[in-house]
Amino acid sequence: MSSYPNLYLLVSGAVTAWRAGEIAGALRPYAERLIIVQTPGSRQIVSPLTLSRILGCCVVDAYLDQALQPRAPIAPVVFAPCSFNSLNKLAQGCADNLALSICAEMIGLRQTVIVAVSLNERLWAHPAARASVATLRGWGAHVIEPSYDGTGLTLGPISAIIAALPPA
Repeated sequence: MSSYPNLYLLVSGAVTAWRAGEIAGALRPYAERLIIVQTPGSRQIVSPLTLSRILGCCVVDAYLDQALQPRAPIAPVVFAPCSFNSLNKLAQGCADNLALSICAEMIGLRQTVIVAVSLNERLWAHPAARASVATLRGWGAHVIEPSYDGTGLTLGPISAIIAALPPA
């Protein structure tokens, strides 16, 4: 299995952010270094300390972190889970936190960007969600829609995220 030198995992404050460790563990074999960046809201659900304990992962929270110097590495991005708020901000070109900034840069550089949306039925039904997904797809991002888990909509399967990664 070939791996990327760097791979980003961006984590938003979706209810499923507690799965970030599981997602990081699944992505880790595909990168020499997995750079994890959380939105401020995700830190209320999963601790950066928990994520930093995953071997080969580097959790950063500022552009001045050594892992991003002298500039953030150009690398594929997995934004999982991506909340309603982050989805819509990203599609509007907002970059008001480090995770959104990195994702916006990589979209601009035409890097692989995989956005795994994690929304409940009510938010998924909102017209802004569908419009944002269409915009991101128009920009070349691969969007993984929420899936039904037997009780409601949630983050799609991690296997779908992995399958969306092109060969390194």
